[in-house]
Amino acid sequence: ALFLVGCPVAGLELRNISKSFGDQPVLRDLSLQVPDGSFTILLGPSGCGKSTLLRIIAGLDSQTAGQVCIDGTVVDHLPPAERDIAMVFQQYALYPHLSVRENLAFALTIRRTPRRVIDERIAEAAQLLDIEPLLDRKPKDLSGGQRQRVAMGRAIVRKPKLFLFDEPLSNLDAQLRTTMRIELKKLQQRLQATMIYVTHDQVEAMTLGDRIVVIEGGRIRQADEPHRTYAAPAEPSVASLVGTPPMNRWEGALMTEGGETVFRSHDLTLPMPARLIPPDSTQNSAVTLGIRPEDIQLRETQTALPLSGLVELVEDLGADLLLHCRAGERRLVVRTARRADRVQGQTMTLFFPVDKLHLFIDHRRFDPPTTTPT
Repeated sequence: ALFLVGCPVAGLELRNISKSFGDQPVLRDLSLQVPDGSFTILLGPSGCGKSTLLRIIAGLDSQTAGQVCIDGTVVDHLPPAERDIAMVFQQYALYPHLSVRENLAFALTIRRTPRRVIDERIAEAAQLLDIEPLLDRKPKDLSGGQRQRVAMGRAIVRKPKLFLFDEPLSNLDAQLRTTMRIELKKLQQRLQATMIYVTHDQVEAMTLGDRIVVIEGGRIRQADEPHRTYAAPAEPSVASLVGTPPMNRWEGALMTEGGETVFRSHDLTLPMPARLIPPDSTQNSAVTLGIRPEDIQLRETQTALPLSGLVELVEDLGADLLLHCRAGERRLVVRTARRADRVQGQTMTLFFPVDKLHLFIDHRRFDPPTTTPT
C-alpha cells in the first residue's frame, strides 16, 4: 500500500476573518470549520473574495481581523513555509529547466530530506498520478493535463496537512477538465487528505466536493452538502450560482386576496400553498419566487400551478432542449426532453409543481405594484 494514503489530515477553522484593501472590504467577518479529511469547495463569482481567503489560509496574505487555525493551532504568526500546506495554482508554476523528477523533488531537496525518502515519495506519487513515463521529460514536452498532474504531484510528495487548490483546472479544455475532475476526486479519496478547492464553476463544485461553501460579496451565503445546496438553496444568490441553467427567479410580494395568499409580481399572480409561506411573513412581505428549469412541466400534474408562456427560442443541447419562454413581462427557461414537434413561436401552458417551488423571504416592506395583475 502507498504510504501516501497515510497523509496526515488536518482540520481548518477560520474565526471571524475580515480583509480590506484600503477602505474596500473584501471579506466580512467570515467564519468556517473544515472537517478533517474533507474535500471542501469555495464557490463564488469573480471578485467575491474566495481566492483572497485561500491566500490568507496559506499565509500569502494577512487578514485585517480574525484568526486562522490549522489542526487546532493558530497559525497567523507563521510564514507559508511553516504552515505545512501545499498549494496548487491555476498556473502550473513548474521550473522549465528541471525535469519532472527534479520538479517533484525540489521542495524536499531544499528541506534536506534524505535522498532515499525523496526517491520513494516520487515513485509513489508518480504511480498514484500515472506520470511514471514522464519523469525524465521537461515541462515543455508535456500536455496541459500532464503538467497539472505534475503540479499536483509536487504538492503530494510533501505530505502536507492541508491541500489548497486555486482554480487548477481552468486552463484546460472542457474534455480534459472532465477527466481531471474525476482523477482529482479519486486522488482525494485515496489520500483521505483535507483539501480546499476554489472555483467559480458550479459543475466542479457539485462533482468534486463533500461540502460547498458559497461565497458572495465577501460573506458565506451557505455551507452545505452539494445535494442540499442544489435542492434547498438558502438565498437567491446561491440558487443562481448552483445549477445550469440557473434557477428562474421573480421578485415580488406575498399578498392576501380573498382570504388566499398569493405571490404578485407586476403582471404575474400565482396562488401560494400554505406550506411555502414562512410563519414570520407579513402582508406585503418582499419575496423572491424561484423554480429550476428542469422542474417545470409541459403536462398537467397534480398540485401544479399553470402559467401560459410564449416559446421565443429553443436551444438544442442534444439530450434535451432549453425553451426560452416569455410569460407577460417575465422570462423563464424550461429544460425538457427532446420533442418531435416544433414548439418555437408557440404559446404553451407551463406547469409549476408546488413541491418544486422555492420562496425566499426579504423582511423589508414591499410596495405592491400599481399595475393591475392579469
